[in-house]
Amino acid sequence: MDNSAPDSLSRSETAVTYDSPYPLYAMAFSSLRSSSGHRIAVGSFLEDYNNRIDILSFDSDSMTVKPLPNLSFEHPYPPTKLMFSPPSLRRPSSGDLLASSGDFLRLWEINEDSSTVEPISILNNSKTSEFCAPLTSFDWNDVEPKRLGTCSIDTTCTIWDIEKSVVETQLIAHDKEVHDIAWGEARVFASVSADGSVRIFDLRDKEHSTIIYESPQPDTPLLRLAWNKQDLRYMATILMDSNKVVILDIRSPTMPAAELERHQASVNAIAWAPQSCKHICSGGDDTQALIWELPTVAGPNGIDPMSVYSAGSEINQLQWSSSQPDWIGIAFANKKQLLRV
Repeated sequence: MDNSAPDSLSRSETAVTYDSPYPLYAMAFSSLRSSSGHRIAVGSFLEDYNNRIDILSFDSDSMTVKPLPNLSFEHPYPPTKLMFSPPSLRRPSSGDLLASSGDFLRLWEINEDSSTVEPISILNNSKTSEFCAPLTSFDWNDVEPKRLGTCSIDTTCTIWDIEKSVVETQLIAHDKEVHDIAWGEARVFASVSADGSVRIFDLRDKEHSTIIYESPQPDTPLLRLAWNKQDLRYMATILMDSNKVVILDIRSPTMPAAELERHQASVNAIAWAPQSCKHICSGGDDTQALIWELPTVAGPNGIDPMSVYSAGSEINQLQWSSSQPDWIGIAFANKKQLLRV
């Protein structure tokens, strides 16, 4: 990642593709390595109640990715997000714990040795059992991994204690739908909303939140939020129908630290590098995944990406593997592609 000029990555040497029978959206990398390789979860995106989650095995040495059919299972509605448990979560069993959001927050245990997937819990904080407000996203707290935060179209963020399967707290976080949530510290999280704001919350002071950014055009929804785990002063967000990635410094609210504007169409997904505080990847409707290195001071002509990858169609999802930081996963159409960076 030290190239100075943008370079197009050749598919054969640097990309591994998995073709799914259905359109894909949600995906997650496991931090555990199993006997068959690194596990990846992908979720279907079908406008139907019946959807699926498939577990894939990725071997970076042989550059192969293959499905594990015995670990494929049905999921109600398309999962809006998937996450494997952080490595800090100590568990008595050797299986992987996978969380999914959709109608509810669900936890699944994936045990490759016995080729089984067991539903562990369905976490629902709705007071009326008949209806639920769909969950748009969630984030797992890697400092206190029993804590998991969800966000919903009903304007709330809910913090769960997954060990006890109880709600720790629920906050009315915004004036409109909450689209994403991200943990910074053990008790500090941030969220973005259709009301156009980024807000930071501290569980030690639930009555107050800090607005650190608002959309330049009022009520332009913010869609995604990524907190830089290597330098918690920085986070990134994207606006609806915008080609910009907005980099925020929480020490200087309201004014972006940088704006990355080299996409030719709307940006759909962002992910910070897990091992570097200066690198971020973005993917969008222009079919491109761009890797950026943030300079100490941006020049007058803006920031150019350090590398460019062109996919086959609009990139809907992007994750940067923390256990294999040389690999980024993107989803477009019915393909999951792994890119070596």
